[in-house]
Amino acid sequence: MLFKKKTASQVSTACVSSRRGGLEYKIAGNSEIFEEGLYSGLRKVLPVLDAGINKIVRLVCDFKLVCDESGQEIFDEACKNIPVGISGESINCFADMFLNELLTSGKAVGQMIFEGGSLCGIIVENSADISVFADEFHPCKRIFYKRDMDGDLRQIRDTEKLLYTTLSPTPESPQGVSILRGLPAISDILLRIYECIGQNFDRVGNVRYAVTYNPEDGITPEEAMKRAEAISKEWSNGMTSMKNGTIKDFVCVGDVGIKVIGAENQIIDTEVPVRQLLEQLIAKLGIPPFMLGLNWSSTERMSQQQSDILTSELEYYRRLLTPVLERLGNVILRSLGRVENCHIVWSNINLQDEVEIAQARLDTARAMQIENQLGMDIKIE
Repeated sequence: MLFKKKTASQVSTACVSSRRGGLEYKIAGNSEIFEEGLYSGLRKVLPVLDAGINKIVRLVCDFKLVCDESGQEIFDEACKNIPVGISGESINCFADMFLNELLTSGKAVGQMIFEGGSLCGIIVENSADISVFADEFHPCKRIFYKRDMDGDLRQIRDTEKLLYTTLSPTPESPQGVSILRGLPAISDILLRIYECIGQNFDRVGNVRYAVTYNPEDGITPEEAMKRAEAISKEWSNGMTSMKNGTIKDFVCVGDVGIKVIGAENQIIDTEVPVRQLLEQLIAKLGIPPFMLGLNWSSTERMSQQQSDILTSELEYYRRLLTPVLERLGNVILRSLGRVENCHIVWSNINLQDEVEIAQARLDTARAMQIENQLGMDIKIE
């Protein structure tokens, strides 16, 4: 690819490090880098977000590219064996990586690699390194820039080799927005709760003892110090022997008190606030809670409605991927010397949809049979 360097006056590249809520991210002159790094960090520290996005990808990316029957077998073989960077092979692998990047960053950029005029592979670019701007003289024409090792943006000349799409773009954010937008603040609170839970269990859950020796009247300070040291030594020996499986009793003479540190304290119940925060996270993903292993009470009717909502969300993601995958499939056909175009056939999202479709066809056939029977009866009369 040919690049054109963008001057420092046009794009700021000053970066500083920051740390908050257990997340380490980079703040740069370009706010997109800050957001994309933060969203990736959220997936690393909150397994529920990572699991939700992975489930969306697996539910969406089940498809097949179809062309003329005479060349379908060769076309299927080419789609199955096309390299996807160093990550794997097949157009399905590319779709998984492309959608994963799209959901996390709000935009996804793929690049087709050619050798000798034929397509030899595809890669998915890191969205944090790609910036897209509108042409000064043509507002509907995109200009792509890629960040190099020095942090400078260089224009990508061969834009016809790029595959690009955005998630939920707005006039304010034409480059798309992440599905995780709005969650950093909530995630920050949730992480603080988890951190406090860990600290409380370090203090209270890990049992520690307070051994108090009260010297008798008339004993000298030196003798009291010797007895305290002896008590401390024997207590330490007794605690150490427990690690080796040996139980020793602690016997002492005098006024000695033993109690558990923090036994009178109660750990704050975090079930309600944690669930409230998780509800916000899951509502953003559109995943039914039971799919993430959360045993929240729900009726059969509610589960059906949640599944219908998820289906509509997945259909939206498929509409975004369809033009990208069909364009890639057409390029593969051209590399095989074919002139026809392909189209994508999506699999039904789950078995329940197939059952409902079959039931609808059965009801339609029965209705047509009844209508035909009524028509024949009317003619006879």
